[in-house]
Amino acid sequence: MIPPCRPLRIVGDVHGDSRAFAAAAETDRFVIQLGDLVDDGPDTPGALEIMFRLLDEKRGLFLLGNHDFKLARALRGDRVRGEPTIKTFATLPAEMRRPTKDAIMAAPVWLRAGNLFFVHGGFHPAMLEQAPGPFPPGRPDPLWARALYGQTSGRVTGAGKPERLLRWVEDIPPGMVVYVGHDQRSNDGRPYVRQSRKGGKAIFMDTGAGKGGHLSWVDIDQVD
Repeated sequence: MIPPCRPLRIVGDVHGDSRAFAAAAETDRFVIQLGDLVDDGPDTPGALEIMFRLLDEKRGLFLLGNHDFKLARALRGDRVRGEPTIKTFATLPAEMRRPTKDAIMAAPVWLRAGNLFFVHGGFHPAMLEQAPGPFPPGRPDPLWARALYGQTSGRVTGAGKPERLLRWVEDIPPGMVVYVGHDQRSNDGRPYVRQSRKGGKAIFMDTGAGKGGHLSWVDIDQVD
């Protein structure tokens, strides 16, 4: 799904910030958006339209994020909770609902290109050997859950959200770089880099677009 040897632009969580995503999409590089394209920000339909254009022109793709996953479930008729998704569902134009559901349900859950790995929430070594499989009819299996939600402790934070762990970073193999969204770990407005003791590393690209922060992207060249 990623053209070989093509220079890449890796884009963090968009969350409906269509103006920033439009700027990120203005490139000759192949765009990989790391999921959570929708919800929270001011213009989810606009962000989706940009992504549809990239897909049609074969100039980019987006990974499945947890917000995208929930929206697709709502669009197929599942009952979902969460104010951002309910608001997006209510405001999404009728003519966009079917193509949005189809595009989200077809989105890759994780991808590898040489020593580069792309996933929304968190990595697991089994992802290197196992394909994600189709969009599930119900709850995601453990690997899908890791990809969408990262690693959690089972506890809830003071903000009422699941406590997220970064122990999975230690499982990244030597020389591999995992680009991930989901966790807004940056404290300086730039993508957060965390090294693995094994010699790999994770780069967290979410810097708060659509939620009071900004959209980050990085340009890289593929390594065979």
